[in-house]
Amino acid sequence: MQKVISLAALTLALAVAGNAAAAELTPEEQILTRQAGYSFMSWNMGKIKANLEGDFSQQQVAAAADAIAGIANSGMGALYGPGTAKDIGDVKTRVKPELFTEQEEVGKVARNFIQAANSMAEAAAMAEGKGDVKDAFTKLGESCKACHDKFRKD
Repeated sequence: MQKVISLAALTLALAVAGNAAAAELTPEEQILTRQAGYSFMSWNMGKIKANLEGDFSQQQVAAAADAIAGIANSGMGALYGPGTAKDIGDVKTRVKPELFTEQEEVGKVARNFIQAANSMAEAAAMAEGKGDVKDAFTKLGESCKACHDKFRKD
C-alpha cells in the first residue's frame, strides 16, 4: 500500500511541476498528452470494473483508483491551451468547442470528477470487499459520463 501511495504522490508531484511545462508544449503535444492521460484512466477504470465483476483484489483496485485520482488532480486543464480545440494535421481531438466557451460548466464538471476520483481512492484504500467500492465506482463513472456527454464528440 505504501508503494501505491508513494507512486501516486510522485505522479501528482510530477504533474504539478509539469503544469508550467504544459505551456511550452505545442498544441499537438497538448492533445496527445491529455489523450494519454484519459486512456490511462480508462484502462484503470477497466481494472476496477474487472475486479467488481470477478475476483476482488483490494490491492489492485486501490492501485487503479490511486492512478485515476493522481491524474484527476494533476491539472490536466493546462492541456487545453490555445489551438487545441480542433484537429491539427494527423492529431485528432474529440473535444467539443463548448469546452472552451462554457468555463463555469467545465469547472463544475471537473470539480465533480476530481471529488469522485478522490472518493474512489479513499473507498478503495479502506475496502474489504466489492460492496465497499461499488457506490464510489458508480459515482466516478457518472462523473466521467457527465463530461463525455457535454464536452466530447462521438
